Amino acid sequence: MAQDKVYPVYLIAGFLDSGKTSFINGILSDGFALEDRTLLLCCEEGETDYDAKFLRNVTVLSVDEQEELTPYFLEAQRKKCRANQVIVEFNGMWQIQDFYVNSMPQNWALYQIIALADGPSFEMYAKNMASLMMEKLRNADMILINRCTPELCTALRQKNLRLVNRRADIFLELEDGSSQDYMDGTVSAFDLEQPVIHVSDEDYGLWYVEIMDNPQMYAGKTVVFRAIMCKPPQYGRYFTPGRFAMVCCAEDMSFLAVACIGYDVSKIPERAWVEVTAEARVEHWDPYEGDGPVLHVASIVPCGKPENEVVQM
Repeated sequence: MAQDKVYPVYLIAGFLDSGKTSFINGILSDGFALEDRTLLLCCEEGETDYDAKFLRNVTVLSVDEQEELTPYFLEAQRKKCRANQVIVEFNGMWQIQDFYVNSMPQNWALYQIIALADGPSFEMYAKNMASLMMEKLRNADMILINRCTPELCTALRQKNLRLVNRRADIFLELEDGSSQDYMDGTVSAFDLEQPVIHVSDEDYGLWYVEIMDNPQMYAGKTVVFRAIMCKPPQYGRYFTPGRFAMVCCAEDMSFLAVACIGYDVSKIPERAWVEVTAEARVEHWDPYEGDGPVLHVASIVPCGKPENEVVQM
């Protein structure tokens, strides 16, 4: 029996005046709804209106009360306009989890959560509505903080929002419309002030990308992680424990490994799971074709496999 069709949901979250409607106008103007009928669920009306030029294939439905958002109601509205995808302009005072746990029909799939915040009022909301703001930031796949000055960009990076959400893409939009990647080489997804940085199994891919892109951030830091032992004979005294990672599909599998040195691994079987404790340094290694992270290992102990052996990137 054929499976029911699944309808993607894109949830745009943020407090009033955070730029949600302008963001939606932007993606609609870029052609987001040109091919597929779209249901645009408006749960909060601000000062900006949707641009009528881009609503030809879009049905706008306003909802004032969160209690209206039931699976039966939402699916009935989708069927009525024959939408193939859903955009939700979510009320900033509502909990995102309530929506995807209690409100979404079974044949709706939450594809992306985008959290927007107004830069100048970020600190005020963080102090006075911390739980509501953090809930949106923690759940987001992308975070966009707009109306930023260069000074505000610096202040926001000092807060290190990466510690709130390690997986989200974070962007800072300046007043002139340009944007900056929050991760500019000065911000880590990990608390580098800790004496030992424990890399969890689910964060291995994130840590690998960060230490490879910005090895200086980790210079002199002690890290602990679980990995598969790998001892390529062509690397001599270097060995390369790592994890297999799947970027988009099973055919796109890569082995993410960092050069290690300074420990006798002759009795450790190839492909054994081990926990590595090491000090990170920045050194030349020929396979890097220059300088890069080299881990000086203090200890290696056998360990069990993680629940998910393959890293999802």
